Amino acid sequence: MESSKKKIRTFQSLILTWFKRNGRKFQWRLPALSEYEIVISEVLLQRTKADTVSKFYNHFLTQYPDWSSLATGNLNDIEQHLIPLGLYRQRAKRLQNLALFMENNHQGMPAERKVLEAMPLMGQYIANAVELLIHKKNKPLLDVNMSRVLERYFGARKLKDIRYDPYLQKLAHEIVNHSKSKEINWAILDFAAIICQSRKPKCDVCIFQSTCQYYLIVKEMRFNN
Repeated sequence: MESSKKKIRTFQSLILTWFKRNGRKFQWRLPALSEYEIVISEVLLQRTKADTVSKFYNHFLTQYPDWSSLATGNLNDIEQHLIPLGLYRQRAKRLQNLALFMENNHQGMPAERKVLEAMPLMGQYIANAVELLIHKKNKPLLDVNMSRVLERYFGARKLKDIRYDPYLQKLAHEIVNHSKSKEINWAILDFAAIICQSRKPKCDVCIFQSTCQYYLIVKEMRFNN
């Protein structure tokens, strides 16, 4: 299913306007963060609500302010610090493996995608985040939340795994192919959390009512009932 350029431009314009008025404020969205601070935030945000990470982020950086402190830290201690976020053993091990890699190679985050993906911890989402937030490339922070917003508005994907669905991948890249790519990414994630929620979407106050496929279906169901 192909989405028209006009509908994409409309979506971009509306979501940016909404974000300007309603966007959330987080520590990891401040300017002039280090590469380390950016990567840590994205790892912590995976499969964890942003509000939960917000209460925890500064404390973790106080305990582990750089790659060296994380690489030489006791793994059990790192796990204990990560318990509030869940998946703490998995996160701790992966973070320390990346920290050891960074320490041994004495380099910043590589710009070449193949090199980036060969590093520990660098799945599709984190690699996209590095390219977007560090190397200023137009890459989507495509997770289940962004997927939900895009699919409801533009139409559903065909494959279960969002990482390999060609329609959704193409659409997400088209959506963030914009001079304000970072802001569009954040806007969609915030919109997913505040309005386009998984179980109880707030369709009655949604800015996309008139053109959203999901809302039109909901509206028809209400009418028929």
